[in-house]
Amino acid sequence: MSSPSKRREMDLMKLMMSDYKVELINDGMQEFYVHFNGPNESPYHGGVWRIRVELPDAYPYKSPSIGFVNKIYHPNVDEMSGSVCLDVINQTWSPMFDLVNVFEVFLPQLLLYPNPSDPLNGEAAALMMRDKPAYEQRVKGILSLSNPEQCSILLFLLLYIDIRLLHSVVDVFSALHFNLICAHLTLPLPSLAPQPEYCEKYAKPEDIGAAPEEESSDEELSEDEYESLDDEMAGQADP
Repeated sequence: MSSPSKRREMDLMKLMMSDYKVELINDGMQEFYVHFNGPNESPYHGGVWRIRVELPDAYPYKSPSIGFVNKIYHPNVDEMSGSVCLDVINQTWSPMFDLVNVFEVFLPQLLLYPNPSDPLNGEAAALMMRDKPAYEQRVKGILSLSNPEQCSILLFLLLYIDIRLLHSVVDVFSALHFNLICAHLTLPLPSLAPQPEYCEKYAKPEDIGAAPEEESSDEELSEDEYESLDDEMAGQADP
């Protein structure tokens, strides 16, 4: 095993023993993520960033490549790629430095003392020089969206609100549906009594309460005729 590979392994183990959360990207030890907390007494306090680290084959004689994965608003950090403009990394790196120095000294200093005169984010640099309170407010605003823990809490709250809102909507529709059912049940039922037009046209008089008209039947009329004929015949028979 070559000396650079031993140094990479040793520096990585030293970083992990310093209570930094490290996520290996592959089976090797040259690419990994490190969780980095914003330093106290800075607008970045409370933020947590994932820093991608790539160790070249010539490490420690060549500086590591580092970049922010989640968004950070800083004059010396490219907003799109997350690459860092840091002299000690890019120009004055020494084999005497190690990964612990990067995360305990170099990056905290970068966030504590931004250098707007050599920016990678021109907008952040201009805002910092023009209106520092507004710059710090912008940092904190983006910080709340970039922090994974805060985003998880925010997502949970949004889901909770959505569920409560959904329940409220369901309750409202259930109440409306119940009221509609009740209103339907309390509607007056249609009258079952026969309509006057029907009575006049089809019903019998006794069925609608009118006095029945007296009409003689065909049989009664025939008997009367028979009696009158009998009387006439009897009168003709007397002398």
